[in-house]
Amino acid sequence: MSVTGRLREKLMIALKPTRLDIINESELHASHRNSPGTDESHFRILVVSEAFSGKSRIERHRLVNDLLKDELAGGVHALALSTIAPGEALPKTAASHG
Repeated sequence: MSVTGRLREKLMIALKPTRLDIINESELHASHRNSPGTDESHFRILVVSEAFSGKSRIERHRLVNDLLKDELAGGVHALALSTIAPGEALPKTAASHG
């Protein structure tokens, strides 16, 4: 299974999101010195889930990072996270994707 597929599967099972956008941005970072040079190393993720209700942004990010710890240890170099509870405003960049 691809890295994108593993990210999607783990987040869907654990968080049961109402929206999940996973954007592979690896090609934007291919020439960076610290980039691993793989096709699946940099991701932007938007996840809307009830699991985030009542949690701070740090708690939400820790939850996602813990769910994806194997991928972060094994090739995923960077995650840009937007973690939203239902009813919260989406980031402006995410609104144009959905």
